[in-house]
Amino acid sequence: MELIELLPGETVVKEGKAAILFPSANEVFYNPVQEFNRDLTCAVLTEFAREWMAKKGVKLLVPGEKERMVVSLSEEEKESASGLADGLRVLEGLSASGLRSVRFALEVPGLRSITANDFSFKAAALISRNARYNGVEHLVQTSCRDASMLMYEMRGKKQSYDVIDIDPYGSPASFLDAAVQAVSEGGLLCVTCTDMAVMAGNNSETCYSKYGSMSLKARYCHEMALRIILHSVDQRAAVYQRYIRPLISISVDFYIRVFMQVHTGQAVVKNSASKQALVYNCVGCGSFHLQRMGKKTPNGNMKFSAATGPPVGTHCEHCGQRHQLGGPIWAEPLHDVSFVQKVLSAVSSNPSRFGTAKRIEGMLSMVTEELEDVPLYYTVDQLSSIVHCNTPPLLQFRSALLHAKHRVSLSHACKNAIKTDAPPSVIWDIMRSWEKANPVKREKLSETSPAFKILSKEPSLEACFTVREDANPQSRKQHLTRFQENPQAFWGPKARARASGGITTELDEKRKMFQNKRKRHTTDLLRHKHQPCKRFKKARTPPPPP
Repeated sequence: MELIELLPGETVVKEGKAAILFPSANEVFYNPVQEFNRDLTCAVLTEFAREWMAKKGVKLLVPGEKERMVVSLSEEEKESASGLADGLRVLEGLSASGLRSVRFALEVPGLRSITANDFSFKAAALISRNARYNGVEHLVQTSCRDASMLMYEMRGKKQSYDVIDIDPYGSPASFLDAAVQAVSEGGLLCVTCTDMAVMAGNNSETCYSKYGSMSLKARYCHEMALRIILHSVDQRAAVYQRYIRPLISISVDFYIRVFMQVHTGQAVVKNSASKQALVYNCVGCGSFHLQRMGKKTPNGNMKFSAATGPPVGTHCEHCGQRHQLGGPIWAEPLHDVSFVQKVLSAVSSNPSRFGTAKRIEGMLSMVTEELEDVPLYYTVDQLSSIVHCNTPPLLQFRSALLHAKHRVSLSHACKNAIKTDAPPSVIWDIMRSWEKANPVKREKLSETSPAFKILSKEPSLEACFTVREDANPQSRKQHLTRFQENPQAFWGPKARARASGGITTELDEKRKMFQNKRKRHTTDLLRHKHQPCKRFKKARTPPPPP
């Protein structure tokens, strides 16, 4: 580590093996809560590099591992000061302080070069200082460019990047077209989205303009957000006869993070439409159905055509309410389970490598337990809320589905999620059976409410709520860290970095000011309208008698 004198107001932030110089003013963006994001990225990139280099006959060593690896490429890189001729070329498009790129250089073996790019001159200068401070300037190359233009210029086959990491402040939509072209054949594309309000249904029209998909405000919105970004990337890749293969897709804290490989193949791209689906969501009871955009028919050669539909009528058969139309979304698996297991095994066998290793282990364990071919999910509390009854225990509800010969799993995206291949009719039969044992006051239900319509039908399936052993997944039995509590106050997205800096204290005051804002009533009449409401009007004095 090079001895560099700290500038006034500058502090050292340590994360992983990196020590980052960071200004006290908000001149360069940094969010400590996303340490999990960076740890997971290092773990995924390590396993990807391991597979990449294994094809070239080279084995990699990560410090702390006890077996499998025999050669440490990271040490060779430090000695040669030029990287490996066959190593991975990495681009971090929006690097800010350079923390992620420095961690790549220090913690991930098998890298040839790392380009840490940022459009801000102050950020680029800080990246260079951090690279020297950590002794990785031979690997980390600083760039001060527009990220899209940089990727467009490097989209030739010999110059393309093997790994591209896009982690912007907000939406990555403006960078996706360049990214799917600049990543090499079979390369890794890592994308973060923090604009969850848009992707979770609060602004469907904005979601369509950015990602080409209508988001829905439903309980499954976090998984739908993952499928929206995968649809958007796949659609942009298809323009250039390319397609994606998701490796890991997770929804965590206030953002989503996807890791995918990008391949080229005209024949496979023809199948792209059948991988996308529209979502019909009932506004009354929350039942949903998927409609694939295309279909493939084996007829000697594979034939691709438009799908037939719709899968539902104009009104929901269960509650009589209308349907919302969302999507298109990615309807194929979100993860490559074999790859997830490799990452999970590496993290579990070397727990001291990452500060968030326990959370990574819990999250990836849940991912391996999810049903791969079942998009979206229900939540038990939502189902009980629809029929106004008490909520059945999660294990009993899962057991009822298993007794009915259906598959079921949890979801990493939501605590009370139920992913199942059971149709909505079976779901509501189970809720009707539960309501019989836990009756609600039918006389208080409106005849037009979804609860009245659903409970007025007799269940065709007598649900069994006896708890089964296989209803409790291993990640839950082992008490793994699956859904951690908020790590700190105001833990969500931080303020955007400003060139002027110095807004951190004002931000805290502003957040406090808007907390419980509707509970604060003012008595200052001057702050109300010139025409005050009746509450503030004085009683009129009656006229004197004649």
